[in-house]
Amino acid sequence: LGNTYHLLLRPGTDVLDKFGGLHKMMAWDRPMLTDSGGFQVFSLNKLNKITDDGVEFASHIDGKKYWISPEESMRIQRSIGSDIMMVFDECCPYPADEKRAKSALERSVAWAKRCRIDHPPMKNGQALFGIVQGSMYLPLRLDSIKRTEELGFEGMAVGGLSVGEPKDIMLDVLDKMMPHMPQYLPRYLMGVGTPEDLFYGVERGIDMFDCVHPTRIARHATVFSKTGRISLLNAKWQTDESPIDETCSCYACKTFSKGYMRHLFKAKEILGLRMASLHNITFMINLMDEIRKSLLEKRFNAFKNEFFSSYFSKEDKSGS
Repeated sequence: LGNTYHLLLRPGTDVLDKFGGLHKMMAWDRPMLTDSGGFQVFSLNKLNKITDDGVEFASHIDGKKYWISPEESMRIQRSIGSDIMMVFDECCPYPADEKRAKSALERSVAWAKRCRIDHPPMKNGQALFGIVQGSMYLPLRLDSIKRTEELGFEGMAVGGLSVGEPKDIMLDVLDKMMPHMPQYLPRYLMGVGTPEDLFYGVERGIDMFDCVHPTRIARHATVFSKTGRISLLNAKWQTDESPIDETCSCYACKTFSKGYMRHLFKAKEILGLRMASLHNITFMINLMDEIRKSLLEKRFNAFKNEFFSSYFSKEDKSGS
């Protein structure tokens, strides 16, 4: 996943155009998705001006003023060259009253129409996904689903969840809205992605996820394992010669011990952050592979129970 907001600020579209897109710039020949920049504009910038035309905001880096409209978001994402682009939308904060949520929904639908006009189906080989908003209000969610589907996008995303609401509320919203999502399109849950969230989402009809959680906790020395989260800062790992996870195929687990990984973090070596991030990403990829396999073999529920029994079996090993 590429972040449109951050890529606009650095390196900028001039550089991306010079390279012929982000795939070539970073030597990545696999699928790439970009968000529209909307979430970061609304969440990271206190100094922004929102109108029906778009958003003016100041860079959090140097204060330089930028303008993003639906059309400008499409232009930036075409410069990035992602395989899947997202419409420019207004992500409603939590909590929000129904009037505020409806206002954000109306603006998001209007902007989605402009994005679709500016970026017809599969222009330049790039798919465009619509985003369903509506906060925690089911009537708004259902209205958003209907109006977004009518615009003919190549996929549908669920936005505006995992923005501060309790997990049970998020799952309740998904329970009630997902049966109304089109079954013939990929369904993408934005900003959600702990190991358990993959199961919660898949069993409700979600196909795709993105989340900073695996790398965020990795930077703080917390890693995933089949038996739960592990804090590598815990003193008990100081002389431990075993890898993070015996069953993991990542470079960190094939090469380093928990004792050495702990040393890297205690010494503030950047390699520790990189290896922990690599491990957590590998863990999530492998877990999703196993989930897909369990679906094909019609044993998803059994696999979920097996995973949860192991992952939540012991006391938290995070050390926190």
